[in-house]
Amino acid sequence: MNRNLISGLAIGVFVGFLAGYFIAANRSNDDAPAAPAAPPAAAAPAMPPGPNPMELQQRIATNKQVVAADPRNLQAWIALGNDYFDLHQAKDSVDAYAKALELDPGNTNVLTDQGVMYRELRQFDRAVADFQKAVKLDPGHLQSLFNLGIVYAQDLNKPAEAIKAFTKVTELAPASPQAAQARQMIAGLKQAKP
Repeated sequence: MNRNLISGLAIGVFVGFLAGYFIAANRSNDDAPAAPAAPPAAAAPAMPPGPNPMELQQRIATNKQVVAADPRNLQAWIALGNDYFDLHQAKDSVDAYAKALELDPGNTNVLTDQGVMYRELRQFDRAVADFQKAVKLDPGHLQSLFNLGIVYAQDLNKPAEAIKAFTKVTELAPASPQAAQARQMIAGLKQAKP
């Protein structure tokens, strides 16, 4: 293999890993603050353990009881979607987010999280539809734009559309972590062109 191809593949794998991190990091928990940018790898402390699956299952059981008693409890539906998201139970997560969206159809964070779960289910067109709807509702919703670019680039092999989405991210928030990743994705997509 030639050196440029190997370099391009290595960069692509690294950027794909980071992109997956950013997709999963966008959560629709309205009470949780956004996570700060990670320090450089050399100085990074040990990562705390993820959510305890037993604790998540207990929260799911509790929220199932809540929505059974009050099907219009938006926060309980969102919490269910989030907990299923964390457990990678994509179908259950999509269903819970759908109930939340029936109650609050303009919730861009829930649309984005549901789109991520549709991507996990390999329902890429539905993921794109959720991300596009979120961007239509809030043209500055960076995570939806970034996720849209990821699906176009990595799943649908539509580099031109991916570049458009990533470019919009860099224009809207040039100093954001998403913009830094978007610039790397754009460079990788341009380098990969024949």
